[in-house]
Amino acid sequence: MTDYGLLSLLPPVVTVILAVITRSILFSLATGVFLGSMILSDYNPFLALLDMIEKRIFVEIAVGSNIQIIFTMMAIGGFIHLLETSGGARSFARKMAELVTSPRRAQLATWTSGLSIFFTDAGNALIIGPLFRPVFRELRICREKLAWILDSTASPTCILVPFIGWGAYIMSLIDKAYTNSGLTAEPLSVLLNVMPFQFYAILALLSVPLVIVAGRDFGPMARAQARFSDKGSETALEAEPAPPVSPAGDTGMDLFLVPILTLLGLIAGLLIWYAWHDDLTSVHVRSTMTIAYVAASIACGSLMYKYFGTGMEESLNLFIRGAEKMVLVVVILILAWSLSSVIKDLGTAATLSSLIGSTINPGVLPAIVFVLGALISLATGSSWGTFAILMGLAVPVAVTVGAPLYLTIGAVLSGGLFGDHTSPISDTTVLSSIGADCPHIDHVNTQFHYALTTGVAAFFTFLAGGFITSPLVLILGIVLLISLFTLRFRFSEQVIKTN
Repeated sequence: MTDYGLLSLLPPVVTVILAVITRSILFSLATGVFLGSMILSDYNPFLALLDMIEKRIFVEIAVGSNIQIIFTMMAIGGFIHLLETSGGARSFARKMAELVTSPRRAQLATWTSGLSIFFTDAGNALIIGPLFRPVFRELRICREKLAWILDSTASPTCILVPFIGWGAYIMSLIDKAYTNSGLTAEPLSVLLNVMPFQFYAILALLSVPLVIVAGRDFGPMARAQARFSDKGSETALEAEPAPPVSPAGDTGMDLFLVPILTLLGLIAGLLIWYAWHDDLTSVHVRSTMTIAYVAASIACGSLMYKYFGTGMEESLNLFIRGAEKMVLVVVILILAWSLSSVIKDLGTAATLSSLIGSTINPGVLPAIVFVLGALISLATGSSWGTFAILMGLAVPVAVTVGAPLYLTIGAVLSGGLFGDHTSPISDTTVLSSIGADCPHIDHVNTQFHYALTTGVAAFFTFLAGGFITSPLVLILGIVLLISLFTLRFRFSEQVIKTN
């Protein structure tokens, strides 16, 4: 095998730089793959193009597990669009909103609703936000707080659920990274082992009830709440009129509960059945998810016929429309698989490992990966794009230098999530602003201080985890989170008293 030396670092480095500059994940990944093919083809652009298409893209699409992932993602997209269109999730959120009688209960109900609508990060804010806006207004809670709660229960919830689109996407990246590293493991098993090491997601979710129970705020959020309470102005800018609630919002709860229970019941039942027969493989996990989502879609379509007279053809068109929304995700996946293939053939992991092994302790690698992922995702606004760039590089490097593998994967996911949660160009950040009817820049400014504090706690938890290598290090992260938020609360109060 040819030793390409430092040249092997060029494709991933160029991919990262282009992602930050252009904010286009597709262009950046495609450029990285082509550049790698150029190096492998002795800098002949024609041969490089053939290598990229024939040996990378076509080969990756043809891999059995990859095409299974593509079908699974399409089924998930179709179900989500059907469920959102039906109004069932809106009915569920409306019931939650009716239970609140105090500011604390209103915020906790919003948080709980966000956890319950786990199947969509983008739809979360648009479903829950309009329903809780009048409740927050009546109880004198600023909309910046509503936007933060919506954003904090969107992606951080989805990334912890293995059987939705997030899980399928991440497992496909893990599967490819493990294969290229010479490892054999079921992606679902790996993802479940990584769960307790997803420090940023877990801490971000816990930060919400922490702030709610404390009843205090800090930074721009404290000023926004004080401004709303004292002057009756919700934001520095004039709030726009709330978007109308869909008539489907008045439908029965069964439009939400029946499809969701069908989905969860089939997933649990089939996985238990396969495990009972000692035959639970990644193929069965993917087939289980596909079957469950298709069955849940049929259940949802049947109820839409019952309530609205929606015909089979119209339901099928809605399902297809949802599946079409996954095309961009599928293209990103194919390019990410192709980049991993190029990196493997160039020996990038070995080169990077030799450089890192002589300069840093392997235990520090997860913390470095977290920071790198946070910077990329903050600049690009894309968590999935960050996963695609880093997963294929971080896993083989961790294997080579002896860094904790599950912790490193958790760092990739946490770093990517940080930017999704804080970047002003992230889709979930924008949708949270819309859902809360909050000026976007106000949401970004108020949320960033909370997210950064959570990110600092996550960073030091990854740093400690590199040497403790136990899921119990999460306890340290929770203690750090509580301590940092308490310090910020006290500092904010002192500033207010001084002024």
